[in-house]
Amino acid sequence: MFDMLNLLACGLTLACSQDPCFELSHAQVDHIVCSFRTDRNRVEVRHANESGKAYGSLFRYHQNLEVPPLMSMNGGMYHEDLSPVGLYVEQGRRDQRISTRGGFGNFHLLPNGVFWVKGNEIGVTETRSYISKRVAPDFATQSGPMLVIDGKLHPRFIEGSDSLKIRNGVGINQKGSRVTFAISKQPVNFWNFGTFFRDILEAENALFLDGTVSTIRSRNFKMRSWRSIGPIIAVFPNEP
Repeated sequence: MFDMLNLLACGLTLACSQDPCFELSHAQVDHIVCSFRTDRNRVEVRHANESGKAYGSLFRYHQNLEVPPLMSMNGGMYHEDLSPVGLYVEQGRRDQRISTRGGFGNFHLLPNGVFWVKGNEIGVTETRSYISKRVAPDFATQSGPMLVIDGKLHPRFIEGSDSLKIRNGVGINQKGSRVTFAISKQPVNFWNFGTFFRDILEAENALFLDGTVSTIRSRNFKMRSWRSIGPIIAVFPNEP
């Protein structure tokens, strides 16, 4: 279903080569969706410039680049100093350790998970499964909760919940051949956001990235955050 919708959107807009993002609605909520073939694109997770200062916004991150990415999005939760919460790996260097403990807040609504990149392989994996896989990623960011785990919704999501927030997340299909990012344009609960990834975007596994501060930037779409952000996920076309 999603591949057909994706192709239809591309055919109607004639803009796929310029912007891989488009809008889709689910449960009366509009979303910006950006979908990429993993073999044709390069995905990175970034946080700070060469001097170690956190970018804090997509705008400042883009200022650091000669060529803008196809898409950039906030990529996980962070502390007051903008340092990542949980596992964070950039260019193979681990800056933060993985967290397996439960507790208060969305990050600790277990099971949580890890978005990771290793060469041309991209994964969205529940935290304990990630540890057992012994992945040595080039890039990784941990967040939570998982939205979809092996085709099933997170067990603690409640249908009809009145906890409504702007939310963004990332999902991977069963074959691992397509990675898809989405951000809601209106407040949405976890149940509907999870079913959007599972049923509409056909994600076998999907991870919540953050809530109210969620932001995205592509050629045709810009949603700005009213607060500074921590980790940033960016997608670039593979060099020929």
